[in-house]
Amino acid sequence: MAVKIRLRRAGRKKAPTYRIVVADSRSPRDGKFIEIIGQYAPRTGDQALNLKSERVNYWLDNGAQPTDTVRSLLRKAGVLKQRHEARLASKLNASAVPLSEKSEE
Repeated sequence: MAVKIRLRRAGRKKAPTYRIVVADSRSPRDGKFIEIIGQYAPRTGDQALNLKSERVNYWLDNGAQPTDTVRSLLRKAGVLKQRHEARLASKLNASAVPLSEKSEE
């Protein structure tokens, strides 16, 4: 079972709003989903995107793949940058030698 993070259309005709949902890739666009993790209203301007970033990170950690559109929205919201920086920081901390060990030599 492949899990996707994707958009689910809502709203009325000519005024779309989207829910960002986690769903099985085999279910239809507006069909069954696992969890709602945000909303996207492209016509509202500044407050277009609402995200539960901790849930987004949870699902990304557990292998959910965002669609191209959702990936660009996550990039605009800064979620992907935070994940990247956290991953780099943990990698650098693991390879860094503490100062106390260097000064003893």
